[in-house]
Amino acid sequence: MTGGAGFIGSAMSAALADSFDRVVAVDNLHPQIHPSASRPDSLDPRVELVVGDVTIPETWDALLADVTPEVVVHLAAETGTGQSLDESTRHASVNVVGTTQMLDAFTRHGVLPRRIVLSSSRAVYGEGAWLSDAGDVLYPPQRTRETLEDGQWDFAGATATAMDARTVFPAPVSVYGATKLAQENILQVWCRSRGVEAVVLRLQNVYGPGQSLINPYTGIMSLFCRMAKAGRSIPLYEDGAVRRDFVLIDDVARALHLGATVEHAPAGPVDIGSGEDQTIATAAELIARYYDAPAPHVTGQFREGDVRHAWADVSVAEAALGWTPQYDLKTGIDRLAGWIDTQPLPPLA
Repeated sequence: MTGGAGFIGSAMSAALADSFDRVVAVDNLHPQIHPSASRPDSLDPRVELVVGDVTIPETWDALLADVTPEVVVHLAAETGTGQSLDESTRHASVNVVGTTQMLDAFTRHGVLPRRIVLSSSRAVYGEGAWLSDAGDVLYPPQRTRETLEDGQWDFAGATATAMDARTVFPAPVSVYGATKLAQENILQVWCRSRGVEAVVLRLQNVYGPGQSLINPYTGIMSLFCRMAKAGRSIPLYEDGAVRRDFVLIDDVARALHLGATVEHAPAGPVDIGSGEDQTIATAAELIARYYDAPAPHVTGQFREGDVRHAWADVSVAEAALGWTPQYDLKTGIDRLAGWIDTQPLPPLA
């Protein structure tokens, strides 16, 4: 696993260790996620941890001198949508160059894994496909600062549809999304040329126990929980009606494990979500209720690079992986909040 000591890697580490004779996690233990730069307790003890940077050739040369991978789960990525506008080079370096360094190292060492599983993102779709009132499919342009400042949240005369790799064309509206789409394309071209199976899973908003409580650029659900736990009213961006597909980490870990172990690799990208979409207001209300906190409030603020609505059609995942989501939003929030209640929490801004 690359990025194997992170949120998703740690969550799937036990299942991988059960399925393979040897599992190695490569991770740079970045302080934005790992402030102590130490091995996380959540990483299964059977997993070997190699501390290294995937963007550096020497990391791969040292690793491949000792390891001949059969399956690679490629998780290493910078994931902050908003942060990617300010740190574009960092996101491109890890997401794009980190991938090309890995592939070049495989070529350099004569190593061809049987399969590479990529954790991609719904961010590759951008705003996705919408239906006009006349029934035509349209792809809205990126929302600009001017339109957002005017409170033009939706696209007039159109309705959002589910994200589905079979029918919806990728059109990212963030630097992060653009790097993830480039990562997908590079990996798929290389794998087709080399006869390696590529499994691409496009994840919706992943949340749950084990996610970083210090990273300000990811984890809206954990931030909402911390605010409500502190007795604050949760602020809702835009008009509170933004829709998201919040998928629990347990379901995501299981989907990626199936991507690594299923007999036949899916033919194209696979969408992974909860099977339902919720407004951020609904999620915030459930969290506020859990903590008996004040009701959430709409602020009208916005974040550049965010899309209006996003949720997945998971029917391909069901057919190709034998996977269905097991957790609804309330159950997931209860699990996340219950875990947060056991954790030492950094001060809120």
